[in-house]
Amino acid sequence: MNMYLNTAYPGPWRHPAYNNWNSNDWSYHWNPHYYSWFGSSASPYYRYIKLMDYGAQPFVVDIEEAAEQNRTFRTALWTGKYFQVTLMSINVGDDIGLEVHPNTDQFIRIEEGHGLVQMGDRKDHLNFQAMVNDDDAIMIPAGKWHNVINTGNKPLKVSVIYAPPEHPFGTVHETKAAAMSAEGQRHD
Repeated sequence: MNMYLNTAYPGPWRHPAYNNWNSNDWSYHWNPHYYSWFGSSASPYYRYIKLMDYGAQPFVVDIEEAAEQNRTFRTALWTGKYFQVTLMSINVGDDIGLEVHPNTDQFIRIEEGHGLVQMGDRKDHLNFQAMVNDDDAIMIPAGKWHNVINTGNKPLKVSVIYAPPEHPFGTVHETKAAAMSAEGQRHD
């Protein structure tokens, strides 16, 4: 008698634990925020993520996929009590905007594209510069003036962590102009 044959589940490997493990749409069963309409990882829609602020709820996401999918200047993806995750898409030749966060540390990960990061203690003295590419991480201490400029030939896709949160829950800025308007021109 084959030890893998179970009379409660006729046939080999018919146990519920094995039913969907090798199918191409297993991610949908694990996380309802992923959609798998076509059942093929070759489809660009296979890992479509609904981009919205999921608040202080447990949440798992492929951050690179989410950032690459994002088409807005800024979208808050998760806002908790002590930190916030946003996604940004910086147009070719554009930048985040020279800014400083007096009480907020910031982590920026380059998900796709090429750029130049600048930092300094004063707005008119950015003495730190570095070229950044896919998978690079930028750590910005609170109180540092900083900017990230897209130097590539396609939109620069980044994910950003602010600690504590910097933007209101549910923030979506379609364009940089909308972001600057909403933030009261603090980027000047």
